Amino acid sequence: MLLAGTMTAPAALAQTSPTLPTPVTTPAKPQDQAADGAIVPEPEFEAALPTLSGDINAPLEPMSGFDAPAAPTPQTTMPQTATPPAATTPTAPATEASVPAETLPDAVLPEAPELAQPLTPLSSFDVTPVEVAGVDDKRAVEIRYDTVIRGLDDIDGTAQFKALSSLQEGKGKAANATMVQARAREDEQLAIRIMRAKGYYDGTATSAIENPPGERIRAIVTAIPGKQFTLGSIRVDTQPTVPPNLVQRELPLKVGDPVDAERIQAAEANVSLKLPQQGYPFVEVGQRDILLDDTAYTGAYTLPVTTGPRSSFGTYSTTGKLAFDAEHVGVLARFKEGELYDNRKVDDLRAALVSTGLFSSVSVEPQRTGQLAPDGTEYVNLLVRQDAGPPRTLAGEAGYGTGQGVRLEGSWTHRNLFPAEGALIVRGVAGTQEQGAGVTFRRSNAGRRDRTFQILANASRNNYDAFEAFTGTLGIRWSYDSTPIWQKRFTYAYGAELIGTNEDTYDFDVGGRRRKTYGISALPLFAGFDTSDNLLNPTRGFRLKLNVSPEASVQGAARPYGRFMVEGTGYYPIGESIVIAGRARAGSIQGIARDDLAPSRRYYAGGGGSVRGFGFQELGPRTPEVDEDGNSLNRPIGGRSLNEFAIEARYRFGNFGIVPFLDAGQVYESSLPKGSDLRFGAGIGGRFYTNFGPLRVDVATPIARRPGESKIALYISIGQAF
Repeated sequence: MLLAGTMTAPAALAQTSPTLPTPVTTPAKPQDQAADGAIVPEPEFEAALPTLSGDINAPLEPMSGFDAPAAPTPQTTMPQTATPPAATTPTAPATEASVPAETLPDAVLPEAPELAQPLTPLSSFDVTPVEVAGVDDKRAVEIRYDTVIRGLDDIDGTAQFKALSSLQEGKGKAANATMVQARAREDEQLAIRIMRAKGYYDGTATSAIENPPGERIRAIVTAIPGKQFTLGSIRVDTQPTVPPNLVQRELPLKVGDPVDAERIQAAEANVSLKLPQQGYPFVEVGQRDILLDDTAYTGAYTLPVTTGPRSSFGTYSTTGKLAFDAEHVGVLARFKEGELYDNRKVDDLRAALVSTGLFSSVSVEPQRTGQLAPDGTEYVNLLVRQDAGPPRTLAGEAGYGTGQGVRLEGSWTHRNLFPAEGALIVRGVAGTQEQGAGVTFRRSNAGRRDRTFQILANASRNNYDAFEAFTGTLGIRWSYDSTPIWQKRFTYAYGAELIGTNEDTYDFDVGGRRRKTYGISALPLFAGFDTSDNLLNPTRGFRLKLNVSPEASVQGAARPYGRFMVEGTGYYPIGESIVIAGRARAGSIQGIARDDLAPSRRYYAGGGGSVRGFGFQELGPRTPEVDEDGNSLNRPIGGRSLNEFAIEARYRFGNFGIVPFLDAGQVYESSLPKGSDLRFGAGIGGRFYTNFGPLRVDVATPIARRPGESKIALYISIGQAF
């Protein structure tokens, strides 16, 4: 026997191994064999062998020749020898040293009569499944169980356990008790993982299955958290930063905090988030190390952080299927060369690129350049990977308003026909009271982010109760607008318009209607201030809007005048589900008499965007016209001033909402609104909130309705009323 750790040489084994003697075999004497009768003489044995043909291609003998019973073989006995067979070395001829094996007489076994019978045909077997009495389907053999969790409430782990539990995932159903036990064992390990994730590294968990008489099976998982480990020390391995200890400041961990995996991961994620916002775009947070001390229940925390160089914005480059070049990328950026790197501004640039609608996919990636800025930071190149998408768009919208009827609008747009972002828009309007077509050239982000330049040409026909007009317009406009990704506090627009219009109007001098042609030039100006929290569905804040349009009307003689409109809206939340919204609007036209003003340039009130409950343009002074039968036509004639007020309560539940509202307003012939003879409309609306804005359906009725006014007004559109 060899002992572990010892070495034995082969030569030593050879010297101590004994040498086995070589056995000597003595031939048996012939007379002994004859007397014995146990050995077949060799001549007789040779004579019994069959003759063999020397032709290897000769045909084989027929099988029938082998059916004869074999001759009985004399019985022999094996002689005993003192030498083991394995050690025997034969030296004598085979005929003298070989000992024939003992031959046993043939055994004749009786054949079982069943084995001689033919097999039963397969078609005679009954393959109908066996039915168990009282069991109708698989649901009847399911077992039901309740899950009980103990010990995790104190460490705030029950909710997480239920979210990941195998027992909970089974919803209290299993095929058998073994399955319930297997799920319970899985949940034991889950409870241990949850405890360790919260710093309870000595925690243990057990499971048990109880079957109370007359009750459902209970699967009980019991956790024993033990004592929680805390951070005994915190060490960050990193390079010097500007400002000093920047990594330590952005790692919100302190000695004594529990060794909570979720909290530690959140702290490390904060480093990855905050450092790129402060000039370190290439920061890498390494693998933490926590060395536990199970006597003091503390952990020594070490975190390696590679900050990379402190960087500033430098150049742009672009690759891929281009929608526009790198120079226009710089127009969209809201930062300048040499400014300290901040990945929030890079994310904003990426969002601006997406909002152009010109890409199937686009990404912005910072790259090191190795070039130093004067302040010691390293310039970063922003690589924009573009994949230009289809630039053409077909769009449409539909709406309905009482008094205005149906309005359908469709447009075709090529958003990049004149790069960069030079769009051609062809639009058409078909409606009950409005038809028209127009062409617009629009340059988005024209020299500045969110500044738009437009040239438009439009021809339309408007047929309302107040007037019928055939109008052609040429206009140019610059604007700086809010967008869904950047809602601005201050917005503005300015431009110029040339308008030619042929309109019918009521002439008080002749006591009837007649057509007049007007030439109008205008310089429309707009300014806005917005503190609301959402562009499409505000819930708090306020908005102020001011429109000023110096104009001149040529109808025989040139008459200059000014149109003014001011509007304010406010939004005040009550709880989480209700928003009180209010609106006030006032307008005035100075410097011209109402009857010298083109009817399409006068003020009107009533409708879905004005005073709900009344038809479109239904409020205000009316003509004394009568038809051929002497009935009053009572058509609105418009005025030089107006005021409007509205208040509504927007109650939202999920994606739906209910909005009761009260509106008021009036139009006056005077140049300033008087505030008298206000008309009121009340109603209720429904909202369906989508990702692009609420779908609005409002139903309203006039209060103290007068003859000829609408009984019920219905408004359907997208977006809030204000």
